[in-house]
Amino acid sequence: MPKRVDHAQRRAHITDALVRVAAAQGLHAVTMRAVAGEAGMSLNLVQYYFETKAQLMHAVLERLEQQSHERWAHRLDRLPRPVTARAFIDTFLAEALPTDTASRAFHLVWTSYAVLAMTDPELAAQPFVAGPDCLEAQLAEVLEQAQRDGAMDTERDAPREAAHLLSLSHGLGTSVLVGQRTAPAALDILHDHLDRLFTDPSRDRLGLEAATKRSRS
Repeated sequence: MPKRVDHAQRRAHITDALVRVAAAQGLHAVTMRAVAGEAGMSLNLVQYYFETKAQLMHAVLERLEQQSHERWAHRLDRLPRPVTARAFIDTFLAEALPTDTASRAFHLVWTSYAVLAMTDPELAAQPFVAGPDCLEAQLAEVLEQAQRDGAMDTERDAPREAAHLLSLSHGLGTSVLVGQRTAPAALDILHDHLDRLFTDPSRDRLGLEAATKRSRS
């Protein structure tokens, strides 16, 4: 009887191989042949699942984003109930910084992809910003809820503040990645920003159900 093939597992195995190659040599050095060698597969088999390097690299980003969301949800599960808007965003910012092997790989690959996409039309054609756009919308929704609860000044523009948070976390994450500052120092900067953003923490009442739904969407 022929062996049953789990295609999703094989795709994940290939994308994980790319992450290992990128972590060791840099994303610019990644080739389909190098990924095939790391995965212990033939080049033809890798190309069966991913016709082009751009498709493979985009699949890697999607997998890393999914894993990051899962780690974020796990962080939320460990928080006291109810989870507040401040805590929800704080856990996101902690996950967004490259503080361990998994989050470092995510930040390294995402940043390298962004740089390469600036000069590679094939990479630029992939839906690269869909993930960040979705995350920015989630953060804006949480901030709007904090405004309705009275925990954040209603004069602030929630979508703009969400963009600030995402940009700040990306920039600080890169500064940690290149050794400009430590992760604790970057977190201190992010916490200072949140202290100014949330003017009345006692009125922060984002429900656990809503927080969990947002982190996994």
